[in-house]
Amino acid sequence: MWRWLKRFILAGAILLAVAQVFRPAKTNPPVDPNHGIDATLPIDPVVSSVFERSCNDCHSNRTVWPWYSGVAPASWLVVSDANRVRKELNFSNWASYDAADQRKHLSEICKEMTEGEMPSLPYVLLHPRAAVGKADVAAVCRWTAEQSSTLARKN
Repeated sequence: MWRWLKRFILAGAILLAVAQVFRPAKTNPPVDPNHGIDATLPIDPVVSSVFERSCNDCHSNRTVWPWYSGVAPASWLVVSDANRVRKELNFSNWASYDAADQRKHLSEICKEMTEGEMPSLPYVLLHPRAAVGKADVAAVCRWTAEQSSTLARKN
């Protein structure tokens, strides 16, 4: 029994060591300050704070890569998630969305935060500072509604 357990542990250690060779690229594409959400929309300081601590690591090109993003297999998941989520909503490329998409994104931000989907539970477990309270959600939803109304009036 111990013999098999030792072999299993040794095989697992070898697999982990070999996995470190296959590292995904942790990239932060260039940021044009004129294209960001903060350059396009007036952002309330409370909302800006929520975005900074709870959203930007995944939803912008300003990801702060944590230490575990350099260790396989966690690195594969973290880089994959960041790249996938940036394609869905990227605050760094806000100006590239047309007004209808901006309104849709603003609505989704409030909806997902209200439903507790964002920030995601795994992210909050690893980054407790990212947790949002009811006051944070209310401020973000109030702001998103105001900005959506303003965009609708402009178009």
